[in-house]
Parts: sequence; structure tokens; C-alpha cells
Amino acid sequence: QVQVVESGGGLVEAGGSLRLSCAASRRTFSMGWFRQAPGKEREYVASVLWSSGTINYADSVKGRFTISRDNAENTLYLQMNSLKPEDTAVYYCRARVGAYDYWGQGTQVAVSS
Repeated sequence: QVQVVESGGGLVEAGGSLRLSCAASRRTFSMGWFRQAPGKEREYVASVLWSSGTINYADSVKGRFTISRDNAENTLYLQMNSLKPEDTAVYYCRARVGAYDYWGQGTQVAVSS
């Protein structure tokens, strides 16, 4: 079992910034961020492969969001800049270990216009 805990959400005006954190209870193969807006399916945001450091982003956040990690603390971050109202969603962290995915409880991000 892997415990995954997100933090850092909140309410911000359009153009503002927020930083999300995700702490895993142990080392994982990969960690990533997903989000789900009301009435929509959960969508991929960004991820990192822990061993290689390979990072990927969804096209919708490229150039605005930056994913980073703290290896020692098994912690993932998502720096979100130039936020838009369409970024409003519950953001979830996913940790992958072998064939299993572990999800956090989610953190709400709301961007006002």
C-alpha cells in the first residue's frame, strides 16, 4: 500500500499562481497529476518517471505548469502559473508502483475570472 496526500489547492484570480504538493509514503515508479472539472472526465496534467526524471505535460498546461520532485521526501510538486478559469478542477495525485495505481483524495483549485 502507498498513501498519497495532496495539499496546496485554493482560490486564485485568473493570472495567479498556486503550488500543489503530493507526498507518497514510499518510493514509486512514477507520480503524476490529474484533474477533474465538474461534469467532465478526469484528465491527465503532468507526470514524472522517478528513476529517469522524464517529465511529460498535457498540451493544455505546457509553458504554464511545472512539475518537480523531492527525491528524498518522495514528494511531487506542481507549480501552476498564469492560471485560467478553465484550470478550475479537483487535482489528484497518482502514484504508480508496479501494476498498481494509488490516488490521493484530491485538492480543489478554483480560478476566478
